[in-house]
Order: sequence, then structure tokens, then C-alpha cells
Amino acid sequence: MAFYGEYIYSIDEKKRLAIPPKFRKIFGKKAVITKGLDQCLFLYPAKEWQKLAEKLSKLPLSQGDARGFARLMLAGAMEVEFDNLGRILIPDYLKDYALLKKKVAIVGIYNRVEIWDLEKWNEYKEKTEKEVGDIAERLKELGV
Repeated sequence: MAFYGEYIYSIDEKKRLAIPPKFRKIFGKKAVITKGLDQCLFLYPAKEWQKLAEKLSKLPLSQGDARGFARLMLAGAMEVEFDNLGRILIPDYLKDYALLKKKVAIVGIYNRVEIWDLEKWNEYKEKTEKEVGDIAERLKELGV
């Protein structure tokens, strides 16, 4: 199973965020949340997180970029559990990193879910949609 789609949800006063029911079926009872790219958060099922963590652990320590990326992803990670209503607690340091306010976009990206501040997501989406032709041209070289 894979994550697809875009959903708008709200963070409650206790910093809990409900995850769409169809996504919760894939996650099970636990997930790993971490700092993502483009100032969003990544939410991974445990198996997908384990695959990524293993790849990150094999990056060369001698390369500064590799160390920095591994630190961002691994040190920023936290295991979260879903409550009976399908909510997770967003830690303050991650909420601050992604500049999350009340309204957020929960976006399925195949093997992970991204959590964006709704305003930032809309800005990012608008910019990307305008550039989609150029992006497609560049991705052609990767076989997409």
C-alpha cells in the first residue's frame, strides 16, 4: 500500500494532529516523524523508516554533506503512537522547524507522508505547478 492524496487538518490546542483514516491503516499503531526537506515534516511507517535509517547510517562520515543530512534526519526523528482517534503528538521542536500553525496539509508521497503548514504548502504547490513543464524536462534525464 502507498500514500496518495492531499488532506487539510488542524492541530489542536494540545499539539495533536489527526492523520487521515486511509493513511492510518498503512501506519498501524506507530510511526516515525522527523524533519523533512523544504521545511516540512516527514512521517514514515516503521518499516520505511528502518530502510531509510540504514541507508543514512552507511553514508560516508568523511563527507560533510552526508553527516549533515544524516544528522538532520536522524537526530530530528521521534517515534510517535496513534491514539484511539488516530492522532499523533507533534513535538515542539518539529512544530517550530516546520513553522506549523493551526491548519496543515497532510500529503501522501508514496512511502511517506509530508506535513506542511497549509500556507507554506499552498505557496510551494503554486510555485511548482507553474514550473511543472521545466521540471518534467529535467526529470526526463532520470527516466521519468
